[in-house]
Amino acid sequence: MSKPRVLIVGATGRTGGTIVDALLEAGQTEVEVLIRPPSLAKPAALKLQERGIKIHAAELENTTQLAGILSGTHTVISAVGPELEAQLAQIPLADAAKKAGVQRFVPCAWMTVCPAGGVMWLRDQLSSFNLMHNRESKSSSMFVKLGLPYTIIDVGYWYQVSFPTLPSGRVDYASLLLPNTTILGEGNMKTALTDLRDIGPYVAKIIMDVRTVNKYVFCYGELLSQEELFAKMEELSGENIERKYISSGELKTLLDTTKSSFCYDFSNVQQAFTFIGLEYRYSMYVRGDNDPAYAKYLGYLDARELYPEFVPRRFEAYAKELLEGNAVAVYQGWSFQAW
Repeated sequence: MSKPRVLIVGATGRTGGTIVDALLEAGQTEVEVLIRPPSLAKPAALKLQERGIKIHAAELENTTQLAGILSGTHTVISAVGPELEAQLAQIPLADAAKKAGVQRFVPCAWMTVCPAGGVMWLRDQLSSFNLMHNRESKSSSMFVKLGLPYTIIDVGYWYQVSFPTLPSGRVDYASLLLPNTTILGEGNMKTALTDLRDIGPYVAKIIMDVRTVNKYVFCYGELLSQEELFAKMEELSGENIERKYISSGELKTLLDTTKSSFCYDFSNVQQAFTFIGLEYRYSMYVRGDNDPAYAKYLGYLDARELYPEFVPRRFEAYAKELLEGNAVAVYQGWSFQAW
């Protein structure tokens, strides 16, 4: 009996990469990827080819070509970038999936729990064209209109971008923010955090589970506050971190000021990262959105309850990797000035 085919869009990115790795390790599916023709010669695409993964070259806007490629595919997983153009390209991809008879579509979510409707720009890119459900909206999602089975997966905030830096500089090599010693909003408010490498194993289980069809699923590793993250890094390193505090009110003012000058132009990476990062932190550390209890209120299934046999990595284990010099920077060559 042949294995179900799974096609991944965005397989060369951080999230897409962990999904590819986990699906190959699980061995329950035939893994294929779709890459835009101009990107076929890039090192990341060539590495996929070297692993024996079947690569399809196509533009996401070509619905007819996509439908042909997707014919016989069980699941399509989208891990495209956050840019509006990339997000909107999922519309013809979903149309093609419906025409091809795809049995499940996993759109690009992979973020913290947050309701649609003005809290986070990234979340609203999904809801603005009816990919995401808005609890307060009476309108049907695009999937309901198409009759296309779907699963939406959110994963909390990565360990890899959550840890504070140390006075010695010994973990700077893996940090996206330099220095990262600021506590924003409510320092003791817990939020759901996940090791990037655990996203793929969760996805491998979710897409083979009939309970998650037409559902929202929340995956996470631990519930930790900023103060707990700082304390754990101090305990393991033996160093004291001098904290900088930005209150909830100051964070809101900083967010509003940044938003007023942000033109949603991702060519200015520093500005885009600053704005998106502030929205994440306001949602997590002031509103308290990124919490399993709130996720359940919004209608999510809890992956930790669905798959109790899977034990996600703990932050302490990741922190030890950091201190031993064995962690990997998730955005190689990128670093930004902290707030």
